[in-house]
Amino acid sequence: MAGLVLRDRDAIISKEGLIFRVFGYSHPSNGYICDAEYAPASIFKSSNPKALRNHKQELFYKFYEDEGWKLIQKEFSQYRFFHEMLQTRVTYVGTGNIAKTRKPERKLRSLIEAEPTDNLVSALQDVLRFVAQRSTLAPSSFGVFGSVLHGFHNSRFSDIDFITYGRQNVAKLTETLRELYADSSSHLQNEFHDEEPIKSGPWRFQNYTTKEYQSHQRRKMIYGLFTDQRTGRTIKTEFEPVKDWSEIKNEYDSETRIIQKGWVKMTASVSDDKDAPFIPSVYVIEPLHVLNGTHRGIEVVRIVSYMEEFRLQAVTDEKVYVEGNLEEVVTPKKSYHQITLTYCPRYYEQVLKTAHPVGS
Repeated sequence: MAGLVLRDRDAIISKEGLIFRVFGYSHPSNGYICDAEYAPASIFKSSNPKALRNHKQELFYKFYEDEGWKLIQKEFSQYRFFHEMLQTRVTYVGTGNIAKTRKPERKLRSLIEAEPTDNLVSALQDVLRFVAQRSTLAPSSFGVFGSVLHGFHNSRFSDIDFITYGRQNVAKLTETLRELYADSSSHLQNEFHDEEPIKSGPWRFQNYTTKEYQSHQRRKMIYGLFTDQRTGRTIKTEFEPVKDWSEIKNEYDSETRIIQKGWVKMTASVSDDKDAPFIPSVYVIEPLHVLNGTHRGIEVVRIVSYMEEFRLQAVTDEKVYVEGNLEEVVTPKKSYHQITLTYCPRYYEQVLKTAHPVGS
């Protein structure tokens, strides 16, 4: 496993059967920073009715919120790693603890080359065929993640979770989906064409309204609904952007430090959005106004978001409003400031949104 190369959304299965998702593109040389996604029932059980997954004769449970992190902290210290840049511990799988991996592009290739085993796989093949025909994107431009990747999807309830690899392919796909959503014969529509996706629970974001959320999500195009003609079921269908190998730069540097500077509110103009589709989403900015006085005079060069809510949130030349954690990045050669949106105690105060209503 010493030469193993993995990227965002690739899956790692540990020796104990824990399933991890590789997180992002920057990792230490001897392993991968991850999220814990699933655990076999022999290790973890959940009372959440949405968590259960069946795989042949074995049961798995999906982790929700911080369940995976808590389990790792309590029982699996080998999957904790001291992140030198952040000076804190993160979930991590060293190459020596990897039993096997699952690649989304390989799994999708096996699904489209074989006869479908159930209605969900049939629907997946249909969606991919519609998109490929309209866009001329090759099937090799896509992968599949989530429960389908691991073979424990439920054909009646699971979603279709695609990956699209590479900036150019994501841009081409976005335009294709825009056309398909406008074509009633395609059986695909924008998931956020109405407010239904937002009605499932209490709204927690403090600086981001449900109307703003719907407007931003609707224009991203990567969230769709597919009406399956065989079953009549409407299936949530996502197209997750992931970098192509040639676009990946590993920014992990044990000599670099990221220093917390407090909370900041500011407006800015986006000058480069090429990494906005990915996690982390990076927006190069030109600051306009810092709105809390203690940080005035500090030059912030970028916004970095690890939150899916703020992926593809703004495009070049748009003015944005942002609240989040101000950080100073100190490297051996230089230092600069960024605003980071991530898992933290003030999670629901964070925001990145256009400073004017979307579409105005």
